[in-house]
Amino acid sequence: PQAPRFRQLLGPSFILLGLGLGSGEIILWPYLTSNFGMGIIWGAVLGITLQFFINMEIERYSLVRGESIFVGFARKLKWAPYWFIFSTFAGFAWPGIVAASAKLVGEAMGFSEMHLIAIAMLILMGVVLTLGPVLYKTMERFSMILIGLGVPAIFFLTLYLAGSIDWAALFKGMIGIGEGYKFLPAKIPIASFLAAFEEIKLEGARFEMTKNNLEKFKNWWRLVNWEHLIVFWGAGVFSICLLALLAYVSAYGVTTPGAGIDFVVFEAQSIGASIAPIFGTFFLVVGGLMLFSTQMTVMDATSRIMSENLLIIKRDNWQPKSLPKIYYSFLWAQILVGIIIFMTDLKEPLFLLTLGAVINAGAMFVHIGLTTFLNLTTLEKEVYPSALRIIVMVLAFAFFGYLTARTVISIL
Repeated sequence: PQAPRFRQLLGPSFILLGLGLGSGEIILWPYLTSNFGMGIIWGAVLGITLQFFINMEIERYSLVRGESIFVGFARKLKWAPYWFIFSTFAGFAWPGIVAASAKLVGEAMGFSEMHLIAIAMLILMGVVLTLGPVLYKTMERFSMILIGLGVPAIFFLTLYLAGSIDWAALFKGMIGIGEGYKFLPAKIPIASFLAAFEEIKLEGARFEMTKNNLEKFKNWWRLVNWEHLIVFWGAGVFSICLLALLAYVSAYGVTTPGAGIDFVVFEAQSIGASIAPIFGTFFLVVGGLMLFSTQMTVMDATSRIMSENLLIIKRDNWQPKSLPKIYYSFLWAQILVGIIIFMTDLKEPLFLLTLGAVINAGAMFVHIGLTTFLNLTTLEKEVYPSALRIIVMVLAFAFFGYLTARTVISIL
């Protein structure tokens, strides 16, 4: 088909940005900068830059073949659908994001039973996603509203509280210059650093490499690159750096009470003391709602991924009417696991976030390798990745592999 107008493509990147802003960066990068300073913020910029290139290579396959990349993986490797179901559930079933959301909302409300709020939130997400008539549009609208409200609020808070020295620390940190260290401080937990970086039609059709079709591909490719660069990368880097700088201004160099994500509560108290108490409460509520939105987006996205891969396994005898049942089964299975976890002692949000993100980083290592392999072995030379993009994918594969290995070794 012909490429649409640019503004019609804005939705998908808001969904991906919402995933990125909540699945680590909204907590983990501020946690790292509040403890180790702005010298490590280069890692956030590197992480979202690598994710941009990874996402675009996935998009390349889908544009050329007109099908999900998971179908391509299954053609090459019969075990791939089983791997993606397992790795998706193992990585995202840990309810760290909703735990953090419940912590912030609970603090704003003065309610200490975080696990009860988290369980109620999980059930609410399940109900919304189960009863929502158009799931994707619902998620897209919710994410766009929250990002539209949250990012400007964070910007003005940071602008008000940060001085010239703090902004200088941010820009130095983008090139790896910290206070007394370069790139990585000696005592940084490798697991936390790694964690801070994560109508269905099964088969498409090859398009003939005619001049007309190649022109259509180039138009689509140019549009999706610009859309993803502006919304996902641009707004993502901007938001993550502001969140990290706000944590640095509010909490760095100060002994914060408690452990885990209590630094966020201290950060809110610092904001309230510097401006007015209502601003501290506002910060907690906005942060909690952004995390709630992200957890719901994650629930939707992971349920879709697992459903699609199960349908690929059963592709010879699947019925379209079975798709909703499969989707809702995966959705409520994740919710049930989350509720069980909250009924145990594994309730600390930072631990749950880090554990899930480390598992996902290991899965990302495999995903990068498979995506690069698939595009290099199946796509025609006219739509082949450029040398620069191949180099970036190889570097991303090596980077995630190295950090995953370091994390496993440190645990053992």
